[in-house]
Amino acid sequence: MALRPIDNALPTTTPERPKKQPKIAVATQKQQDRAAADNGENQVPLPSSGDATVDYVSSVNLKPLSDPEVQIQSLIEDLNSKNWIKVCESLNNARRFAVFHSPLLFPILGNIVLVVAKTMKNPRSALCKTAIMAAADIFNAFGDKLLDPETSDAVDGLLLQLLLKASQDKRFVCEEADRALGSMVSSMTPLPLLQKLRVYVSHKNLRVRAKAAASLSTCVSKMGLEEMEQFGLAELIEVAADLLNDRLPEARDAARSIATDVYEALTKDAEQKMELWQSFCQSKLPPIHALSMLKIVKP
Repeated sequence: MALRPIDNALPTTTPERPKKQPKIAVATQKQQDRAAADNGENQVPLPSSGDATVDYVSSVNLKPLSDPEVQIQSLIEDLNSKNWIKVCESLNNARRFAVFHSPLLFPILGNIVLVVAKTMKNPRSALCKTAIMAAADIFNAFGDKLLDPETSDAVDGLLLQLLLKASQDKRFVCEEADRALGSMVSSMTPLPLLQKLRVYVSHKNLRVRAKAAASLSTCVSKMGLEEMEQFGLAELIEVAADLLNDRLPEARDAARSIATDVYEALTKDAEQKMELWQSFCQSKLPPIHALSMLKIVKP
């Protein structure tokens, strides 16, 4: 009997294995980015001669405007331009108005201060620094006029921005803000400015506290006993006691300066200076803080 073929029987020979195809290297996005960087595709191009640059002009090198009566008409609009180069130019024009044509700038001073404070928030360092320079020139030009009711609120916002910028890590911005704060303190009457600064010595940002404390101590150094009493001797010594325990040395140095100035003003005509100072501190402060104040002043 003949055997019937079985269709699904295993083949007598095994088929050849398919040859492995060579792997095609697929670059990951990270590898592509790295390669692009190596080829210079992701590198910031060096500025060419046609690119815009910003020159930081010192106040002494500013020049008067050629047609200030006409240019003042568009100053606010130019300061709010979307073109940052134009804003920088307009900030410098505002500085020139402050230095050479301040009567033309005064009617719109409140709006100018608001725009300058807003521009300080811009992440572009060139705009920020130019705005800070503008603030310094405005302080020097207008001084106590900035404390008028029409501009006082705008100055509050400007002061906060200056304290924040003085607390930054960018050194050239920080240094410029410090100079502007110095211009503010030197150009304004100490008492009303002290009242504005008082808020910020309790700020949650310790660097802002320190910068505010330094400016506040400079204000106190310019005051006599009568002005200190108008602000409040007790409040001044309480501020000094609080700052003496601050984490930053700049704030603690300001505290010592405030305490020393209050001591000198209070005991100027007294024969028993230390006795008067001890009595004053113990009547205004908790015992531990009073003891700290007594240690600052050396008879």
